Amino acid sequence: MLTGSFLLFLVQPMIARLALPRLGGAPAVWNSAMLVYQALLLGGYGYAHLLGRLAPRRQRTLHLTVLLAACAFLPIGLSARAPPAGAEPALWVPYLFAVSIGPLFFAVSSQAPLMQRWYELARPGTDPYPLYAASNLGSFAGLVAFPLLVEPLLRVTSQRWLWTGGYLLLIALVLACATRLPPRATSAADVAPSEPAPPRSRVLLWVVLGLVPSGMMLATSTFISTDLVAMPLLWVIPLALYLLSFSIAFAARRWLADTLTGAAPVTILLFGGIMMGGFSEMATLSTLMALVLLFMISVALHTSLYRLRPEPARLTGFYLAMSVGGALGGVFAGLVAPTLFDWTWEYPILILAAGALVPQAPLAAALRVLWERRGARLGAAAVILVGLTVAAAIVAQGPGGLRVVRHTSATFVVIAAAGLLTLGARLPYLMVLASALLLFGGFRSLSLSLEPGARLRSYFGVYTVVDEPNRRTLVHGTTLHGVQLTGSPARERTPTTYYTPGSGVGRAMRAAPLLFGARARIGVVGLGTGTLACYARPGQSWRFYEIDPAMAQLSHARRFTFLADCAPGAAIELGDARVSLERAAPASLDLLALDAFSSDAVPMHLLTREAFAVYARVVAPRGVLAVHISNRFVNLGPVVAAAARAGGWRALILNHRPDATEEEGTPSSWIVLTRDPWTQALLAGDEGDWRALRRRPGFAPWTDDYATILPLLRF
Repeated sequence: MLTGSFLLFLVQPMIARLALPRLGGAPAVWNSAMLVYQALLLGGYGYAHLLGRLAPRRQRTLHLTVLLAACAFLPIGLSARAPPAGAEPALWVPYLFAVSIGPLFFAVSSQAPLMQRWYELARPGTDPYPLYAASNLGSFAGLVAFPLLVEPLLRVTSQRWLWTGGYLLLIALVLACATRLPPRATSAADVAPSEPAPPRSRVLLWVVLGLVPSGMMLATSTFISTDLVAMPLLWVIPLALYLLSFSIAFAARRWLADTLTGAAPVTILLFGGIMMGGFSEMATLSTLMALVLLFMISVALHTSLYRLRPEPARLTGFYLAMSVGGALGGVFAGLVAPTLFDWTWEYPILILAAGALVPQAPLAAALRVLWERRGARLGAAAVILVGLTVAAAIVAQGPGGLRVVRHTSATFVVIAAAGLLTLGARLPYLMVLASALLLFGGFRSLSLSLEPGARLRSYFGVYTVVDEPNRRTLVHGTTLHGVQLTGSPARERTPTTYYTPGSGVGRAMRAAPLLFGARARIGVVGLGTGTLACYARPGQSWRFYEIDPAMAQLSHARRFTFLADCAPGAAIELGDARVSLERAAPASLDLLALDAFSSDAVPMHLLTREAFAVYARVVAPRGVLAVHISNRFVNLGPVVAAAARAGGWRALILNHRPDATEEEGTPSSWIVLTRDPWTQALLAGDEGDWRALRRRPGFAPWTDDYATILPLLRF
């Protein structure tokens, strides 16, 4: 079970990594991969459920046949099939993933429930459920191993053969288990359950208890990276805690699971409201609280699942229902929520759902007597509702209205005390929890959602437009994406933030007429607010490559007018930039600016040696490539330096600190590359702040076959 789960969580990021150069980094690729994984996992659990109805000998023969038949798809990799003309990507990409890893993933995904069923058949009367802890330890190990060990140490080709070896080991282990099955049981009656089938309400509860932690895991990843800290590899921690919660909840020794489950309602009440505040000024502490909240919810609800488990003869159906819930939670948080909501509303919704599901008990016997009185719970809920309404009305009359809710220690103490008193009374408890979520951030987020144009959400995150005196800003989570000055036409056309005239890209753009003439051809990867468009000159040809349609929507909605005011004729090509540039004509650009690396999600496939070969083909021989490497967490200088050396580029770096003359300027790091010595000398000019980009000794360039950010992280 451990080996099978390890292989599953190793292949998920591995196959998506293989797909990046061919399919690009568009969200549809990752979403399609996740949908295929969830569908195959459900299929594997359904297969294990149906197989469990057969006699042990038939189970052994059929399952080993399935495992061996899937060997035809080894070594694991992405199919070389090309999409037919006019193929719909939303259908073609899932099909490609399914034919590439479908049989292997299907065969391996059945291991967790099937091996527990075999264990119970081999040792009648024993409880196989604690073995599920081994499965989730394997999942955790595979999850951690890929970014920390496999990707940094092995090329993709070696990774494929490593996984192949692991699969062959799994077959040997399954064969060893199959020899322990009872030889005499030959009919289905020998393995039939002794208890009646669980009612539909119980199955539905299994599904819901699997749904909430799964959705909460994804919602926590989105919330902390959007409202708290945008850090690479942060998604690993919530998923790891989610997997570890299974190991605790299904463990044979129950004291830890029971202790954490008992404390979960208090944790949800105290941390849930605080997290809604999104305290970015205390990002580390807030992130830790969000992770603790996720872990406690997951342990509590998975412990509830364990307490509701059926007899071992029905465990495959139990795991199938739990898997359905996990898939539905992933679909809700990963696909439905970004479509329906303009903010991470799935986070408070799932916190409330967890509060409604976690086991509760009153703190004292007197409180138990109180809540058992007729009408006590409805009366308490009515009082709480009136109090919340009065508080909202008072806040709405103050300066800033509901958008400015000031949190005080007294408010927190009152809510905490009321919540502790309502433990064991589900409805009043949920009313207090809802009050905490609203007062500590819900009202503010709701007011922003109701303000037209203030928020926009896509699969890449939540964008918030903030209008302030003399300026308008765009924030993507915790990353500043742009600032436009207001008050006059001249101010509205002024480049700001990372793109001021003194920045590396500002100097390159200002030098373009001298270098390439009046009809220079300019390309920009990453539209943002369109600030760079204000370097456009009459006669020039401009083209933006943007992966997120939300950015184009912001510019066309005239929330930011850089593009409309400065380069109204600029073309916007939606989609992954590398895929788009591979279709571009050779030497069709004089200057190409790469501005896609300032957030937490670094698109590795845009910085590989193969990607720089694409840029070398598209950029004219005397052209310029400008790369923005400003990043709080990753030092991308060595990557660009190694790629420049491998591709024959000359590279200069400018770490710019804006002075008082550059209003709303932001410190930035830009690298300019060219293959022409005269162009390099002209770009450097007489100013001495340009430096030759030095390569890190021993650092190999990223390739489509090998890339890792671990050596580049800034801790």
